[in-house]
Amino acid sequence: MKIFLLAGKAGSGKDLMGSYMKEQYDASGHNACILHITSPLYEYARKYFSWNGNMANKPREFLQEMGIEVIQKKLGKKYFLIDRLCEDIDILKHFFDVFIITDGRLISEFVELKRRFPDMKIIHVIRENYDNHLSISEKNHVTETEMEDYKDYDYLVRNTSKERLFDEADKIMGIEEANEGEII
Repeated sequence: MKIFLLAGKAGSGKDLMGSYMKEQYDASGHNACILHITSPLYEYARKYFSWNGNMANKPREFLQEMGIEVIQKKLGKKYFLIDRLCEDIDILKHFFDVFIITDGRLISEFVELKRRFPDMKIIHVIRENYDNHLSISEKNHVTETEMEDYKDYDYLVRNTSKERLFDEADKIMGIEEANEGEII
C-alpha cells in the first residue's frame, strides 16, 4: 500500500496533482483513491449548514472554524479528522492499493500520519505569487501558514505550470513495471 499526502496552501495545485497521480496509477493497473482529511467537515457543511457542495463558494471560514476552533480547541479532539481518515484507509485498503490525500495543512497531521504510516510520502506543493482570493484572515489562518514551518517533507514541488506539476508527479511516483507487475 502506498500513501501520499499532498500539502500546500489553497490553490497550490494539490487537487490537480492528486487527480493526475490517480489517473497514472489507475492506468498502470493499480487502484488509487483520493481522500481528504477534511471530508467530515464538508459533510457537516452540506448536511447541517445548507452548503450546496459547490466548490466555487466553498465555506472556508466555516471549515477553518469547525476544524480548529471547535473540534481541536474547544473539544480537545486533536486527531479527530486523522482518526476518521485512518478508519477510511483501514476499510478502503481492501479495495485500493494507493491512497492520495490532497489536503494536508497542519504539522500535527503530518507527524501523526507519518507515525501511523511510516512509509507515507509527504509532498509540499508550492505555487508562488498565486492569488487564491482568500480574505486576509483566511490567508493568515493556521491552516494556510503552519505548513511553511514543517521541515521534513519528502518532496517539494514548485507548481509553475501544469506540465511541470505533472512531470514532478511522474518523478515522485517513479512508475516502472517490475518483473511481477508491481509498481516500484
